[in-house]
Amino acid sequence: MYVVPPPQRSDPGSNSDLRVYQTWKGSNIFFLQGRFIFGPDVRSLGLTIFLIVAPVTIFCVFVARKLMDDFSDHLGISLMVAAVIFTVYVLVLLLLTSGRDPGIIPRNAHPPEPEGLDGSVDAGAGQTPQLRLPRINEVNVNGMTVKVKYCDTCMLYRSPRCSHCSICNNCVERFDHHCPWVGQCIGLRNYRFFFMFVFSTTLLCIYVFAFCWVYIRRIMGMEETTIWRAMIKTPASIVLIIYTFISMWFVGGLTAFHLYLISTNQTTYENFRYRYDRRANPYNKGVVENFKEIFCSTIPPSKNNFRAKVPREPGLPTRSVGAGFMSPNMGKAVDDIEMGRKTVWGDMAPGADHGEGQLADTRVNVKEGELGELSPDIRTTVDETVDRAGIHPRRSSWGRKSGSWEMSPEVLALAARVGEPNRTAGGSSSNLSSETRHA
Repeated sequence: MYVVPPPQRSDPGSNSDLRVYQTWKGSNIFFLQGRFIFGPDVRSLGLTIFLIVAPVTIFCVFVARKLMDDFSDHLGISLMVAAVIFTVYVLVLLLLTSGRDPGIIPRNAHPPEPEGLDGSVDAGAGQTPQLRLPRINEVNVNGMTVKVKYCDTCMLYRSPRCSHCSICNNCVERFDHHCPWVGQCIGLRNYRFFFMFVFSTTLLCIYVFAFCWVYIRRIMGMEETTIWRAMIKTPASIVLIIYTFISMWFVGGLTAFHLYLISTNQTTYENFRYRYDRRANPYNKGVVENFKEIFCSTIPPSKNNFRAKVPREPGLPTRSVGAGFMSPNMGKAVDDIEMGRKTVWGDMAPGADHGEGQLADTRVNVKEGELGELSPDIRTTVDETVDRAGIHPRRSSWGRKSGSWEMSPEVLALAARVGEPNRTAGGSSSNLSSETRHA
């Protein structure tokens, strides 16, 4: 009987030098050997840094340096030093926001085991029931029922407030949104730094805006001229005033919006999708407790060690192909904003490829001439089974018969069962004839 060969193992030393960040399945980009993790749009981070550093540089050269001459020594220098320190502080918050794990949940290597394996699933005779994971599960959060979805990409049930980012291709805890300005998802582990970055950028805009006007007023007082003539004498101040005024509307409005979200314990994703102002919010603990949760709670450690060595690949286990696990979305198209994809056919590829590989190994090509060596009974039974199964000679790419047959393992097993009695009968008859000759 034909035995399915075991899958070939990879070289034991092939993955000995690989680390997690080198085999990462998400769309993230790593720097410094996995010490920093960014989103796939990390290039936009350079633009954000330029938009912060360039106006501050202009301010220090054309405004703060002039104010150092007008004010006393300590006050003039402090204006310059404060602008530089504030800018460095904003850049550090930007790096803490964009360069760290936002709360990525590691993917499962295999789908979770379906519940209710008690044999109560109805199935026809000789058939194994198909076990389908439910698309949505219900969990209890603060006495309220919350629905959590199954992620076909990560092969796990998302925790409450978790969502799959279609840009980074990861499930992120307490997913808020993906910010293209920082090139990273905003989630559980970097939301605090994101808000502090936006808020500090707003204060920096106000600082530059205010002292540009102070410099214009100094020109008006020293030269006793009108405001328009004073503005003409310092065009850099006019450019900075216009730039910071527009920026304050953007980052200031974003700061006000997130202050509202923090006070009501919402995320941007939840606010736009669920509209908690029309329904009960199970996460709202009151304004004070909500602010404590964001700014006074301990940031949980990352669930991923990107610099850890990848373990050796184990041998692939033998899995059933005819029945077993079915994804909630198997066989149908899904258009989910959280998934960022249209179909989920690729999600069933690991298991399906493994099963197809086993079937491909069990196929035996039997030439037409070899069928003649079988006994008439075996050949008749095989031919009838082949006709019922609809198996026909395989054709080559040129349209001619290749002279080989593809026979399924069921046909081979049936031929073996039919051949056993014949071989037994043949063996007994040969023994009887030998005994007769001896007699």
